[in-house]
Amino acid sequence: MRVLRKRMDKPAHLGGVLRDALKASSLDVDLDLYRLWEQWTDLVGPVIAQNARPAAIKGKLLLVNVSSAPWMQQLQYLKSEMMEKLNSALEREAVKDIRFKIGPIE
Repeated sequence: MRVLRKRMDKPAHLGGVLRDALKASSLDVDLDLYRLWEQWTDLVGPVIAQNARPAAIKGKLLLVNVSSAPWMQQLQYLKSEMMEKLNSALEREAVKDIRFKIGPIE
């Protein structure tokens, strides 16, 4: 079966086409996780970075592994401040919630 496509009258900018393609795929989420991983220590500070690491992004939920239950409790108090810093670094509201769980910090 042949698929009919809408004809474009004007050429599109490659950057815009790529950005739209990334938004439509999971690569956008993967890039956000990579950017957070790379900037994590600068964003949360060295002490938190030694005890917590981003593990995954599911939609707008950031999953963060922490080293212990006391750290999980402490980070609950800092959650809104952390979301503000992370979204500022990503230049958009990519993270609406953070879920902490005890897991590997690598």
